[in-house]
Amino acid sequence: MDVTQCAVPVATRAPTGETNAYLLGEDPAVLVDPAARSDDLDDLVSDRGVDHVLVTHAHPDHVGAVAAYADETDATVWARYGRAERFHDATGCEPDRTLAPGTTIPLGDDRVRVLDAPGHAPDHVALEAGHGGPVLCGDCAVREGSVVVGAPEGDMRAYVTTLRRLWARNPPALHPGHGPAIDDPRTTLERLLDHRYRRERKVLEAVEGGADTLEEILEAAYEKDLTGVRDLARATVRAHLEKLAVEGRLEWDGERAAARSD
Repeated sequence: MDVTQCAVPVATRAPTGETNAYLLGEDPAVLVDPAARSDDLDDLVSDRGVDHVLVTHAHPDHVGAVAAYADETDATVWARYGRAERFHDATGCEPDRTLAPGTTIPLGDDRVRVLDAPGHAPDHVALEAGHGGPVLCGDCAVREGSVVVGAPEGDMRAYVTTLRRLWARNPPALHPGHGPAIDDPRTTLERLLDHRYRRERKVLEAVEGGADTLEEILEAAYEKDLTGVRDLARATVRAHLEKLAVEGRLEWDGERAAARSD
């Protein structure tokens, strides 16, 4: 299946300053993550018969032109089942249909299959482009750097599970929401998992060393300058604390942490 990427300049915290919109197929086609209108994306949409519009998740930097392109193409608009209100609030667009993990959208002689991919956001899905084809992974992975998984929006336990599932699937490529395509998915997924495990160890060691407030744990867990990203790092530490607490490896009441006494 043809996968066409179009990087769209948009207000985003991603270092690229762009979000990737995608066209899957040619005629008909699926438009994914139209973050904003651009001349390049307008040209791609006008050249193809777009029958479906959907998003990997409803964060603002992925949805800004959903309503405009849906209106222009008269395409079917999809939202995740159980998250239609969230989708409407983000896009201003009422979905026509809902999708869930396992949903397939026929596309010519092929299909797009929806995969569950929570963690970065609670409504996050990934999309398999054709049988055994590449996966549009949204904000599950990036070729360089890491993905923000910040509480309360993000769930670190779910995110790690999503990375493991993608590793087990081992698609030929991952197409992320930001930055270039990932042509060696397992290597990138292993790097992201290792990054999360190393950060988790730092958080746990900080708590075991006596740090109990979020700010104290943040200072101990990060050795780099956090200017401009401190809020993201703080939310990430909170997500790690929530994961560790659910797993019974420390105590965390939302305000203070403590090492397990047993």
